[in-house]
Amino acid sequence: MQLQPPVPAQPPVPALEWCDDHLRILDQRSLPGALVWVECHDADDAAAAIADGVVQGAVSAGLVAAYGIALAARRIGRSADWAVDLQTDFERLAQACPASSHLLWVLGVLDDRLQRLRYQGQGVPDQLAQVAVNLHASDEESRRALGRLGVQVIRRHDRQPQKFLTLVSPHSDSHAGALDLVRAAQGAGLVEQLYLCADEASDACRLALWELDRDEVATALRGAAAAGQLMRSDNISWVVAGAHRIAANGDLISDIGTYSLAILAMHHGLRFMVVAPSAAFDLALESADELDPADGLLSPEGRLVMDVTPADLIDVIVTERGVVERPDESRIAELLSPRHLH
Repeated sequence: MQLQPPVPAQPPVPALEWCDDHLRILDQRSLPGALVWVECHDADDAAAAIADGVVQGAVSAGLVAAYGIALAARRIGRSADWAVDLQTDFERLAQACPASSHLLWVLGVLDDRLQRLRYQGQGVPDQLAQVAVNLHASDEESRRALGRLGVQVIRRHDRQPQKFLTLVSPHSDSHAGALDLVRAAQGAGLVEQLYLCADEASDACRLALWELDRDEVATALRGAAAAGQLMRSDNISWVVAGAHRIAANGDLISDIGTYSLAILAMHHGLRFMVVAPSAAFDLALESADELDPADGLLSPEGRLVMDVTPADLIDVIVTERGVVERPDESRIAELLSPRHLH
């Protein structure tokens, strides 16, 4: 097989576009049939976009919430006490998706900045808007770094186009990092085929297929039950997973079915890669043994939506800060050390 040249992707469609006095959001509900944008002019619009599914995924919802606070401050214009005047807007946005720890973290970042700015008068709206813009830019840079470092890992093992397998769950957006990696690998000419495993035609699966099609990734949709046979018969090189949380020792908490994929990958001698932002590490959780099943593994209805993959089944974790081969507590601590540079 000849080494393929990099594949030019279609120009990206911005999911979020900040226009200073409003926010434009690509309506995820309309895809792939049509490109429809929804405009947000205040915190109420932003909260509705999150709650109604116009925007999907924890990171995107958090960014919309950040811009929602900036828009609320723009509408107020002047205030003697910004924290008091914006309190209702913070509460409304938090209630739009109360189960999202990332959205609540983003609102915490805005609130921390606001506490330092609350009596500064007219400059507060501009400064809150800049915080939201900075969070947005940081997320985009993080995704580029994840892809770049993941491609380096893939090339170290094989410079030829390869076959990948990943899982998409309707219950979370943990797979986002895995898809970012595959699209980056496609741009580097390293993807022969991606098998996308999903058990139902969910919105998450539909959006993933649309994104991959735009980047011309050869993608085949398969049921999760077919993963073992694909690994046995189709010369797959990499199983790629995202993360909901990662314990200090490298144990992975991710979409239900990830543990099964890791076991199958080990049995068939395939490499298992986790792709996730460094924020996914929960150093307060020494190992997944400490995890209460009710703490993130179960849906509000009591359905199991997450599982645990022990660290010894993981070949490599790729983050925007660097790469951890054969993850364990000491290697992860080194990666997350302030002294670490990738």
